[in-house]
Amino acid sequence: MSSASGSHAPDPRFVHAWHTWLAALATDADAVAAAASLYAELPAPARDAWLAALAEDAAQIDVPKAAIYAPLLAVEPDVERRGRIRQAAGIDLAPLASVRRALLGTGAGGLRLAVLVIPLYLDFVRLLVCRFVKDEGFDWVRQDPIVRERDAPAAGCALDGVELFTSSPQAVIDELSLAVLAHRRRGRALPPVLLRCADLFSARPPAQADCA
Repeated sequence: MSSASGSHAPDPRFVHAWHTWLAALATDADAVAAAASLYAELPAPARDAWLAALAEDAAQIDVPKAAIYAPLLAVEPDVERRGRIRQAAGIDLAPLASVRRALLGTGAGGLRLAVLVIPLYLDFVRLLVCRFVKDEGFDWVRQDPIVRERDAPAAGCALDGVELFTSSPQAVIDELSLAVLAHRRRGRALPPVLLRCADLFSARPPAQADCA
């Protein structure tokens, strides 16, 4: 991490440790999870400082830029800052175009459980998991921002007592869109996690954009 002012050179040992940790983000799932968790807890000025440090040091790290930026993008809700990260890393996490696996399960009383497995970089993915009731809205929504793909749900597994089957991304997002409408018609606030995943709906055709 370089000195912004140049008046105080950083300790070379600190710089080496920082660069080593950044390089680990390409292969170490624990380091990736730690980076995402730490960044998510930082206030806005500290996040800007982190991005400024990466802008100075990324060229010195022998890993794809996506490896050091994607953990941050996965948990960054601010639109302007997300744009800066995407531009710096040359990556875009638009899920409708890049969902790797979509799963859907059904239960009694119109219960649905939907899972979208969204690629990040290398073999890391993020998960959006939604439990909802048809024509009523969401029970809960959660996002696991970074997991190994091999640890992500697959067809045949069960979550919350509901067996999951392979579906198409479009079919799952159609289900989620209807759930969003039903949720709003009942005057209920959408789960915050779903609001942070609004890019799921931004890639939809204009006629369906009001589902966001």
